[in-house]
Amino acid sequence: MGLYLVSVAAQDWSQSGEDGYGDVAAALNIELERRGLPPYEPRQAAPEAPGWFEEKVSPSMDGFVALCRTRLTDAELSAVLDWSVLVPFALEEEIVLPVGTAYSGEETAVAGAPRVLALAERLAGAVGLPVDAIPAGKNLALSLWFLEGGAERAARVRPGPWAEDLDAAFYVALYLRAAQYSLRHGCPMTYA
Repeated sequence: MGLYLVSVAAQDWSQSGEDGYGDVAAALNIELERRGLPPYEPRQAAPEAPGWFEEKVSPSMDGFVALCRTRLTDAELSAVLDWSVLVPFALEEEIVLPVGTAYSGEETAVAGAPRVLALAERLAGAVGLPVDAIPAGKNLALSLWFLEGGAERAARVRPGPWAEDLDAAFYVALYLRAAQYSLRHGCPMTYA
């Protein structure tokens, strides 16, 4: 078991109850309307879509939080770390909804993927993360690459600040890939 960062399919986004996010979706659309923005409806996955995004959140976050504190403002740190739902469109600021999910408690913080992506790209650049060497596309590929030695082998060939703290590098890569996936496939991301 454990905690996973996953994509949310369109049918699960609109479904109410234990297995869906309908309450979050409805609350988000009410808040978007209040702000004069159009409602959000995730697009249906294309038949050739590569499954879904799923990565296990298991390494220590201490090094990542320290990296963020040295490279980001407090507001940017919050934008990266404090969301429980990531949506594939720009938001000027995080939206806190008065509904919860299994992992968010009584409130759900919603962030826009473009901002998270920009911040993750900044962090990746700051540590020299070899983004082209990091797997993407298959479920758990990123988690397994870091946990089963792929990152260590890459660090020997492509050393740099990223290799000094592989747990921190994992989270830089995780948020980078999650935001990219959300934008590419037009789907929300959340923890499960």
